[in-house]
Amino acid sequence: MRNSPFWKVLAGFMFLLDIYFFLSLQVVSAPVAPVVRIIIYSLYWAVSVSAIVLFWALPYIHIRHQTRLSKTTIFSIMAGLFFAKLVASLFFLGDDVYRMVHWARGEAVSKSFGMAWTGIIAGGSLFGILLYGFTNKYRYQVKRIKLTYDNLPAGFAGLKIVHISDIHSGSFTNKHAVMKGVQKILDEEPDLILFTGDMVNNVADEMKDYMDVFNKLSAPLGVYSTLGNHDYGDYVRWASAEAKEANLDRLKQVHHALGWRLLMNEHIVLEKGTDKIALIGIENWSAKARFPKYGNLKKAYEGAESHPFKILLSHDPSHWRAEVLSDYPGIDLMLAGHTHGMQFGLEIPGFKWSPVQYVYKEWAGLYEKADQKLYINRGFGFIGYPGRSGILPEITVLELS
Repeated sequence: MRNSPFWKVLAGFMFLLDIYFFLSLQVVSAPVAPVVRIIIYSLYWAVSVSAIVLFWALPYIHIRHQTRLSKTTIFSIMAGLFFAKLVASLFFLGDDVYRMVHWARGEAVSKSFGMAWTGIIAGGSLFGILLYGFTNKYRYQVKRIKLTYDNLPAGFAGLKIVHISDIHSGSFTNKHAVMKGVQKILDEEPDLILFTGDMVNNVADEMKDYMDVFNKLSAPLGVYSTLGNHDYGDYVRWASAEAKEANLDRLKQVHHALGWRLLMNEHIVLEKGTDKIALIGIENWSAKARFPKYGNLKKAYEGAESHPFKILLSHDPSHWRAEVLSDYPGIDLMLAGHTHGMQFGLEIPGFKWSPVQYVYKEWAGLYEKADQKLYINRGFGFIGYPGRSGILPEITVLELS
């Protein structure tokens, strides 16, 4: 892969971006003393060259499980520097286009000091936000949502459900902080706990150190779970197909050992008195080509249609628009996760934004279409970027009426 044309183009682009940013750095540093400029330039190129070298070296550095966060953090800092320079360069580019237009008219215009500073401040702000996000990865927020249905059986009125998703235990490094999140769930005293996939990043053994944390989750009506795209080990190079299958079997055993009922393209019936509702759970099914379609909703739905109210657990929210809305109008509520809200964005009352919305039309929170509802949990854990900027880890409390 390192010798692929794409990688060479990316490396070349990174180097050109460093040079382009440096040209504007020269503009803003022009007023300072020569010795200060030398220090600024030396630090800039030391950081930039180190970032490129580390970017190339990290895949070849094998580190222990306990220190994997160091590798992820270093990579995230380098990626943050790259995107910060990219954002800054958009401002520089605007200034250069303006200058080129005037040059074409025979007018000489100097590089804008103000625009150079604006770009550097914008890029620096982005980098600062990403660094600050490292402190938020265990800052669990409780979202309380009330959902009203005309067809909910009377016995289930007031049902309190805790919905969590995307634990990604392979990213955790602070067991105490994770336990605080689990305690928040327990403090809610829910009737039912539902988990919508991605327990691990890649392998079942990632849960080993957290079994005694998540096995504390219990509820009168039970804890039910499904699989997400990361649970299948698809992003690992296995020695054989049998090894991959054995890993999936171990993960299924993890769910069982926790006391969670894993739903694999099937449904179960929940009862309160004489009233019943159906809980349907399928394996990962995505409308996006790069994610797998292991789920079989047709199989899981068979027999559930006779119940007046139905909840579907399906990891990927793209499933809702692609199949659920069109083919299964009898599904009242679908719960999903997967997007994490990209772990980056902005949420204020009445407004939310994240880059992930340009990939997923439904990406966080509640969505409604006619009588059907979809709720997307922002994720309990994290992966890739070891932080949360604007989109915090979520524990959802749903109350049905």
